[in-house]
Amino acid sequence: MHGKTIVITGATSGIGEVAALRLAERGGRIVFIARDKIRASATMEKLRRANGAVEHAALLADLSLLSEMKRVAAEIAEEPQIDVLINNAGALFSTRQETRDGLERTFALNHMSYFVITNMLLPRLKPGARIVSTASGAHRRANLNFGDLQNRQGYSGFAVYARSKLCNILFTRELARRIAGSGVTANCLHPGFVATRFGDQSGGLLALGVWAAKRLSAISQEEGAKTIIHLAASPDVVNINGEYFYKCEVDTPSAAARNDGDAKRLWDVSTEISGVVQ
Repeated sequence: MHGKTIVITGATSGIGEVAALRLAERGGRIVFIARDKIRASATMEKLRRANGAVEHAALLADLSLLSEMKRVAAEIAEEPQIDVLINNAGALFSTRQETRDGLERTFALNHMSYFVITNMLLPRLKPGARIVSTASGAHRRANLNFGDLQNRQGYSGFAVYARSKLCNILFTRELARRIAGSGVTANCLHPGFVATRFGDQSGGLLALGVWAAKRLSAISQEEGAKTIIHLAASPDVVNINGEYFYKCEVDTPSAAARNDGDAKRLWDVSTEISGVVQ
């Protein structure tokens, strides 16, 4: 990764931070987006220890807000080169929250931030660049209801999270179709059920349930980050586009995640919501 710039969201904890550190240790320069200034500073110190030969960069933004997504993407677009874009920010919320854009917060953060940042940075990605998006095996429990993408009916935190991860795969599928032949690739992944901060802030019984499940069956953050690192750095995936990976291998997502009609429809709706056209 020497001489390469890696842009990553969700890099101040968990598998995102591990991936950023390991890619930095391989020589990469990390540009990351963080919501919390203190966490950003802590991650920056770790990056400097991992690779002090380059100047890493941290940008602050709330990726649940369209204006913030666009602002920070415009700032990153000033980079002279972007070799890897890793969409990894995400969260699970036990109660329905609506952003000032009128979007349900899970949908905004877990899906729309991927869509907006990727599309705004796409012109900066040259042949050989890679787009990596963190999805989840949770998508297998989900189907999209285009009549209620903002999850106003019968809100359930985990079900809404699962739908957002289905969105990640459909987004990757349509993105890969659109960039086919450009030399840029887009793939997504299931990292496994990882012992991170994920779900800790979701609140209520949901947070307790996630905590208990992690104690019983979660894999380590190092293990969970492996597929992100593989997709960002391995020569084995240089010509692979539009696939879903698990444990560093191509896997088959659910039938709902392979629906090309839904992938295009989601893209069109996301374009209308964001006003970002590619």
